Amino acid sequence: MEARPAAELEGSGDSGPLQFADRATRRADARRQRANDRVIRQGRGRIMDQEAGMATAEYAIATLAAVGFAALLVAVLSSGEIKGLLMSLITSALNFG
Repeated sequence: MEARPAAELEGSGDSGPLQFADRATRRADARRQRANDRVIRQGRGRIMDQEAGMATAEYAIATLAAVGFAALLVAVLSSGEIKGLLMSLITSALNFG
């Protein structure tokens, strides 16, 4: 908003052209502000709409990664050498006390 002299803002007390112009300027400023607020609100809604399914996709990827890790763990632990190592570890732990 541009700076105006104080005399122009206050007017001369009558309902002359300065007061009308000032009122029209204030109305235009208010309309512009409402339009700006509306655009900002609509922009926020669009961003949220674009990211609406992101959480579901992230959960799906994390679930697939967990399943892959579990399959790898089962494959490693089911080998004969690892089974023997785990059995000896459990047996020594139980016989320790």
